[in-house]
Amino acid sequence: MKPVIAIIGRPNVGKSTLFNRLARKNKAIVIDEPGATRDRNYADGDWHGRPFILIDTGGFEPTADGILAQMREQTTLAIEEADIILFLLDGRDGLTPSDREIAGILREVKKPIYYIVNKIDGPKHEDLGYDFFGLGVDKFFTLSAQHGPGIDDLMNDLAYLLPEEAAAPEDEDQIRIAVIGKPNVGKSSLINKILGYERTIANPIPGTTRDSIDTPFERDGKKYLLIDTAGIRRKSRVSLTLEKYSVVQALKAIGRCDIALILIDAVEGMTEQDVKIAGLAHDKGTACIIVVNKWDAVTKDNETIGRYVFDIKDKAKFLDFAPIIFISALSGQRVVKIFDLITTVFDQFTRRITTGDLNRAARVFTDRNPPSRSKGKPNSFAYVTQVAVKPPTFVFFVRDPKAVHFSYERYLMNQLREAFGFDASPLRVFFKKKSKDKGET
Repeated sequence: MKPVIAIIGRPNVGKSTLFNRLARKNKAIVIDEPGATRDRNYADGDWHGRPFILIDTGGFEPTADGILAQMREQTTLAIEEADIILFLLDGRDGLTPSDREIAGILREVKKPIYYIVNKIDGPKHEDLGYDFFGLGVDKFFTLSAQHGPGIDDLMNDLAYLLPEEAAAPEDEDQIRIAVIGKPNVGKSSLINKILGYERTIANPIPGTTRDSIDTPFERDGKKYLLIDTAGIRRKSRVSLTLEKYSVVQALKAIGRCDIALILIDAVEGMTEQDVKIAGLAHDKGTACIIVVNKWDAVTKDNETIGRYVFDIKDKAKFLDFAPIIFISALSGQRVVKIFDLITTVFDQFTRRITTGDLNRAARVFTDRNPPSRSKGKPNSFAYVTQVAVKPPTFVFFVRDPKAVHFSYERYLMNQLREAFGFDASPLRVFFKKKSKDKGET
C-alpha cells in the first residue's frame, strides 16, 4: 500500500507549489491569495521507485472561523489519514503565532513529521530559517518549492520511510473487489451480505494498509478477494461524519482492486461526492460497477429506473460503460446478481485481442471514417496492437500522433468496444509515431 503524505501549514506558505513539484504535475491551483486551496487535493507521486499518495490541504488557521474553519477541519482530517506529515512554514514571513499553534497540535501526533521552511531561494536566504528553531524542533529542511533547491535533500531523507514498489504475488484467477462510496451508503451492509451468502470464507487476514481487512472467499468455484475499507473507523472518530474522508478510503482501495463497486444511496441519488469518487476509479483505469443501494426505500413507477440511469450517466459521463444495478443490501434484494456483472466485467477487463484481429478491424473503421489530415497530408494509421490488460490498452501507430483529435480518439474507442465486446470495461488508447517500415492500414 502506498503511504499517504499530507502537506499542511497556514494559508499561502506554498503548499500547492510543493504539491505540484512533488507530484510533477500542475494539478493544484496556485495563486498568490490565502485560501486558494479550500479542499484537499490528491495525486500519486514517486521518488526513485518509491511510490506515495500526496495530499495537498487548505491552509490551517487554528483560530479562524467560516471558510478557514472548514479548511482547518480538512487539514485535521488529512493529519488523521496521513502516514507522514510535511509541515510547511514561510521563511519570508518568519515564525507566526499560527505556526506555533499548529506545531503544538502536531506534538500530539505520533507520526513522522517533517518541518520545512519554504521560500529559501538560495544561500543569501538561509538565515531566514533560524527563526524557526523557536519551535523547539531539532531538524528543519529549507527549500524553495517554486524553484527546486532543497527538494532532493528532503525527499532523499523521507525516502527511508517509503517502501520500495514491489509487485505483490497475484493469483491471476482471483478477482479483487473493493466496495467504495461515501459514508452511510451501506458499504458495511453490502460487504456483510456478500460474505454471508458464501459457502467458503477464508479467515480474514490483515491488509497492507493499517486499517483495512482483506477477505478471500469462493463462490461457484471462483476465487475473490474482498478489500474491505468500509468499517475501519467507527463512530468514535469525529471525522467519520465528514464526506471527504471517503476519498482517502477510496484512494487506498482503488489502487489494489480490479473492480470497484461504487455504492450510491438511492434516496439521495448521484451526488457530487459520488461523482468525485467514481472519477478516482476512472482515472486509475479501474473497472467499475455502479451499485444503487437502498432501492427498497424508493417509491417507484414504470419510469423510475430509467430516470435513475439517465441521471447517473448524465452526471458521470466518463463512466457511460459501467453497468448499473439496483439493490437492497439490507434485504439482500439482487445482491447475488452483482456476481454476474463482476464475471462479465472481469472477462472484458482481462481480455486480449490478437494483433491480426485488431488490424483487420482497424482497417475497416479507419477506412470508413479516416482521421483528419495533418499539414495537408492524410494522417494514415499503420498498425495497432494491444499492450496491456486491466484495463485493455491499445497503441495506434500513426503518421502524426499529435494531430489525432480527441473526438477521433473517442471514435476509435467506441469502434473497439463494438468490434470486440468491450461494452462494460474501461479502455485506454494511445498514439505513437509510426516507423517508416510499417505498412499502412
